[in-house]
Amino acid sequence: MTVTLNRISHRAPRAPCTHIAQFATLVLCCAMSAGMAQTPSPGAAKPARKAAPKASAAKHAEFIIPPASAEQIDAAGQVFYGTYECEFKQTVQIAPNVKHPSYVDVKHGKGDYLMKPVLSSTGAVRLEDVRGVTLMVQISSKSMLLNVKTGQREVDECISPRQRELVEAARAAKAEAAAAAAAASAAAAASTAPAAPAAEASAPTLTTVQPLPTR
Repeated sequence: MTVTLNRISHRAPRAPCTHIAQFATLVLCCAMSAGMAQTPSPGAAKPARKAAPKASAAKHAEFIIPPASAEQIDAAGQVFYGTYECEFKQTVQIAPNVKHPSYVDVKHGKGDYLMKPVLSSTGAVRLEDVRGVTLMVQISSKSMLLNVKTGQREVDECISPRQRELVEAARAAKAEAAAAAAAASAAAAASTAPAAPAAEASAPTLTTVQPLPTR
């Protein structure tokens, strides 16, 4: 019994934490390996970003303007170009489009419209917005700009320099016609008036009657 205890006492004692330390070291190594696997290296390529949604082709594509027809060319020649003076001290500018022949540019406020001239059966010229937003109607005395989508007038009582000339010419012609009508009426009244009686040429001669002698 004594010998056995001595043998046990001569064995090298084991550290109670050896296995725990080894296990902790193994866990730490695994954690570091996992972290390195998840963290991309500086030289690694970054994942490609998702492509932004493409805008509609109609928005970015150039709006196709058809060539002008013979009727449109004729209507474009009857458009009154220049600066229009409108109600409430507003203005509208109309000018030929440089890029598209026989089309016109219409500017009002912040709006800038490309329009197609169309001659109506009444003689009025319609400037139709190629995008269907606005419409400008031109007659000899004035013009007006309409919003097609809302059905309301954008601006009215617009007069170009040419329209002002036509208005003044029509006013002068009306006054001249009224004066001519008055003169004709006066002449007609004078021709239908009765003639004045002619004056007597001389006074009548008096004859003296002598009485008969008595017997």
